[in-house]
Amino acid sequence: MPKLKSHSGAKKRFSLTKNGKVKRAKAFKSHILTKKDTKRTRRLRAGGYADVTNESAIRKMIPYK
Repeated sequence: MPKLKSHSGAKKRFSLTKNGKVKRAKAFKSHILTKKDTKRTRRLRAGGYADVTNESAIRKMIPYK
């Protein structure tokens, strides 16, 4: 069986925890931050976990992580 290629975008965005959950960063934190209140940007700093429905698809994209 040949080696699988990792999805370049996915390997930059997702990582796996020890328990096997898919860790991700929150969206809407890159630009146009002046109109977003400080409380909102502070909440966006905290990471999150990918939804269970998307987990299997993400795992296929990052097979060696």
